[in-house]
Amino acid sequence: MRKERLIVPILAALAVVWMAGQLLSSVLFERSLRQALEDLEARGEWRVSRVESSRGWLSSQGRLLLSPLLGRPWQLELTYRARHGILSTDVEGTFLPRLDTALQRAVGEVTATSAPRWKGRYHTLSGHSELQLALAPFIIQQSGRELEVRGGRLRLEGVFGDWRLRVRMDQLALTDGAAQLTLGPLLLESRYTYIEDAHHFAQRDHLHIEALSLHYPAYDVKLAPLDIHSYMVLDESELRLTGELIMGDVMVPTEAPDTALLNGHIVMELSRLNADAIRQAIRRLRQEAAWGDASLPMAEGLLSRLEPDLLQILSDSPRLDVITVDVDSPLLGIRVDADGALFFDARKLDQLNVTLLDKQEERARWLERFDGDFIWHDAPTVVALWLGLPLGTRELQFDVIRGNWRVNGRPMPDLWSQ
Repeated sequence: MRKERLIVPILAALAVVWMAGQLLSSVLFERSLRQALEDLEARGEWRVSRVESSRGWLSSQGRLLLSPLLGRPWQLELTYRARHGILSTDVEGTFLPRLDTALQRAVGEVTATSAPRWKGRYHTLSGHSELQLALAPFIIQQSGRELEVRGGRLRLEGVFGDWRLRVRMDQLALTDGAAQLTLGPLLLESRYTYIEDAHHFAQRDHLHIEALSLHYPAYDVKLAPLDIHSYMVLDESELRLTGELIMGDVMVPTEAPDTALLNGHIVMELSRLNADAIRQAIRRLRQEAAWGDASLPMAEGLLSRLEPDLLQILSDSPRLDVITVDVDSPLLGIRVDADGALFFDARKLDQLNVTLLDKQEERARWLERFDGDFIWHDAPTVVALWLGLPLGTRELQFDVIRGNWRVNGRPMPDLWSQ
């Protein structure tokens, strides 16, 4: 009899624990979602809004809109429905791109076998989230042109401050009359780490394209493979961008089926971009976006208002380091082995005007701010001949002095008019 009297309190305690777990899971999921959206918007690239939201103990649902911060020619609409459990929350929804009227008319008709759907899971205790998207094949047609996407998959996972993205596309084919460009399969892997509000962040990306081919009736061009690496860091003082391009053999089968036209790799780094000015420019852009509306997201005169921040970004005299240029052309018998650096003179920035860069006189003022030097090691004899140098010249020293090019101490000849 005593044991029977314990059943009711035990069941009541279990019910309380279950309800508390459900409530905790719902609260933590909502907090994680809000934090993720705020961090995404803090990057300064996206405008994020939650237009619908319904929260509950057992389930939650809502609708999100993402659009580029600079203008809104298109939007991504994401719907979600979350089923909360004690240890995890399962989420699923739809993924729908929307174009504005003008862009929709320009792009044309879009056909797809099924609406893109995604699913994911949020782990309550660890805060780890994972999301998967399967993209069905679809076709975009416009004025005789056709873009065919033959399916793909996306996976996003991570925790606050550390996210990983993996996107794989089976193949993309762009057809314009008799010409066709084909890419794929392609793989994008990205890792993004940051602190709150993206005050500091680092992003590493790797794009691998297994094969690229360009077909014309007269000739074909094929490249396999192509790799692009990028690394971006925003710290307390500067923004640094490092990029590497690795090209496999570029072949022209109709002209030289067994000899590559080109291959090699290039590494460059852009540094000394003032970090505080970048963060201020992002804050101003977000403010401008908040003032805008759907038809005019950015008010007139934006560039003028941004000009002080844009010039301040250059205040630490940015530099471009060409770390490696190693390109070989077996077909032409030319190899490029070069390195160097280019510098921007940041003195008296108030003499420059960003809004007048469409004027030739203003562009000339900007060009006068550039200085640098590059060395082409073991240059071919034919290049020295083109440049009017002695045939025995094996090293070419290119200097940039106030925007003017010199080679081995001589003014650079005008190759275009020859």
